[in-house]
Amino acid sequence: MASSSDSEEVRVLGKWASPFSNRIDLALKLKGVPYKYSEEDLANKSLDLLNYNPVHKKVPVLVHNGNSIAESLVILEYIDEVWNNNNNHAFLPQDPYHRALARFWCKTLDDKILPAIWNACWSDEKGREKAVEEALEALKILQDELKDKKFFGGETIGLVDIAANFIGYWVSILQEIAGLELLTIEKFPKLYEWSQEYINHPVIKEGLPPRDELFAFFKASAKK
Repeated sequence: MASSSDSEEVRVLGKWASPFSNRIDLALKLKGVPYKYSEEDLANKSLDLLNYNPVHKKVPVLVHNGNSIAESLVILEYIDEVWNNNNNHAFLPQDPYHRALARFWCKTLDDKILPAIWNACWSDEKGREKAVEEALEALKILQDELKDKKFFGGETIGLVDIAANFIGYWVSILQEIAGLELLTIEKFPKLYEWSQEYINHPVIKEGLPPRDELFAFFKASAKK
């Protein structure tokens, strides 16, 4: 696979408050790949976004030397394959079984765990009790998978850790706005410890959006 060079053009079309878009920022920073970022107004989508992602018309989109790739999990694997020599930081393990497991947990995050937590934070009073119960079940599933590892990727941040950025960072903001206690050290000590290790990793910490701005953004959304 190719390694990065000064002649390469790497662009990210994203939304600063989106955890899915942020996954791509974090992955490129972990790989040490310079890139140009374009903030998208999703209420008034740019021609670039419509041209580069005509199927879904949403962020994130990675544009590498004029070729576009959409869907955050697909982009993450592309980044790992193309810039596989950068910092010797592989997101996926070499063993095929463990690679398949990582992909399974990334898909489980997007299909089951993240929606359950999002629903709990934004549900109305009528459906909140059941939504919170489902969110707690989802977090337990994730903690059980973490076991005693520092990161889901072992000793270093891997694909599942990057995909779980919503759990590591966004959840604490949303649960505070919603007045909930979902991911706490008392309920999920191992997962909470992982979240602290994750957000305090120097590269991750640099790549996350400011907490106060995210809080204000979602707080305003909650009032609508």
